Amino acid sequence: MRAFEFLDQVGKLDCCTMVIDKGLGSAYVEDMLNVNGDYFNFIKYGWGTSILCDKKIVQEKNEIYQSYDIKSYTGGTLFELANNQNKIDEYFDEIDRLGFTAIEISDGSTLIPEEDRDELIRKAKDLGFYTLSEIGKKNPEKDSEYTTDNRINLINKDLSSGSDMIIIEGRESGKNIGIYDDKGNVRMDDLLKISENVPKEKIMWEAPQKNQQIELILTLGNDVNIGNVNSNEIISLETLRRGLRGDTLGKV
Repeated sequence: MRAFEFLDQVGKLDCCTMVIDKGLGSAYVEDMLNVNGDYFNFIKYGWGTSILCDKKIVQEKNEIYQSYDIKSYTGGTLFELANNQNKIDEYFDEIDRLGFTAIEISDGSTLIPEEDRDELIRKAKDLGFYTLSEIGKKNPEKDSEYTTDNRINLINKDLSSGSDMIIIEGRESGKNIGIYDDKGNVRMDDLLKISENVPKEKIMWEAPQKNQQIELILTLGNDVNIGNVNSNEIISLETLRRGLRGDTLGKV
């Protein structure tokens, strides 16, 4: 029985939460899921961390995540590295062998022609992976070249190619990137324009900072999809979603 069950705050929300695994051990993952396993559904092995870990450990962790119906994938960095080296087929084969169930298609640090991006998304889908594609650049100067209309067009193109979910780049810092200014505040006009022109359920907003999570929840609802959540802040985000914290109490 859950504590304080009489308060009736347990029902599962129809939304997605993506957490970053920065190199967690199997025992930590087991313990984390025992407490938080009901409150997130995607795990991203951040950056290129999975390439530095023993294959057996990666496979073991993926099996643990899957036992909680959590989709796992590597960060887009490894995908971009494989694509740059013309080893994309080997990359697809390896993530399948390691037990990853999803894939991120991105060009945050590189450049992928539009036709190639479309082909890669379709290939990932044909291979049976849950496919996420990311919109945005890691470099703030490059990212600022995107207008909001550009982002909307790219989102809709990726959805037409078959992406299951579109990630709006926010990086781990959440500053001077995507819909965030250099202090990490939400550019509300950009947020509203994007959310009004694309399917809400298909967008995952990377929002590593608490203030960003609050703004997204209060503006778009507690079922907004949020990504780049630290592994020790999963249940904290869930309290924001459910109005169990002063910032959202009585507001959601």
